[in-house]
Amino acid sequence: MSDEGRAAEVEDVHILALGMPHVTVERGTAGNPVYQVGRKSFVFFRTPRPDAFDPETGERYDDVIVFWTPSEADKQAMVQDEASPFFTTSHFDGHPSVLVRACRIGELTHDELSEVIQDAWLAQASARRASAWLQNHEGRQ
Repeated sequence: MSDEGRAAEVEDVHILALGMPHVTVERGTAGNPVYQVGRKSFVFFRTPRPDAFDPETGERYDDVIVFWTPSEADKQAMVQDEASPFFTTSHFDGHPSVLVRACRIGELTHDELSEVIQDAWLAQASARRASAWLQNHEGRQ
């Protein structure tokens, strides 16, 4: 069965990130997974922080996932789209990454999530690794 059009799930983040080449998983201070390529993080599950919180209750979000983006322009396009579940906080000003709450990951399709993770990996992979991956996937995206 194809994943095309299916709503993304949190487990897909793990599967897709691990499916990229040369990926290692480190653990944050709370045991949260941090997916890396060449010792550079490209996706990670963030611990609750004071900058990401429920505006009504003030409670810190405990389900934030961070994805690197290829550029600041890509980041802005993702967070400015009203229909997008992606957001940012002042802590990430000037940092090419976007945040999404795990509880909203289903607003993306599996294919959209796959593209976000591939772009995050490409943003952090070495030029050689990125070039090799792109050559192997040309015309398949």
